[in-house]
Amino acid sequence: MARVCDICGKKPLVGNNVSHAHNKTKKIWRPNLQEVRTVINGQKRRVKVCTRCIRSGAITK
Repeated sequence: MARVCDICGKKPLVGNNVSHAHNKTKKIWRPNLQEVRTVINGQKRRVKVCTRCIRSGAITK
């Protein structure tokens, strides 16, 4: 199951943690996804949506 927003397609970003000694280790930033029940094409569905899409009104609960 992918960690991707069903509305905008936002997905995890990857990069490095960089210490004071400039040691680099992999880091992942995941989007804040919520599972929300919504009506799509007249049917109730559960979708994974990022909080930005919920706040902006891209979906109706």
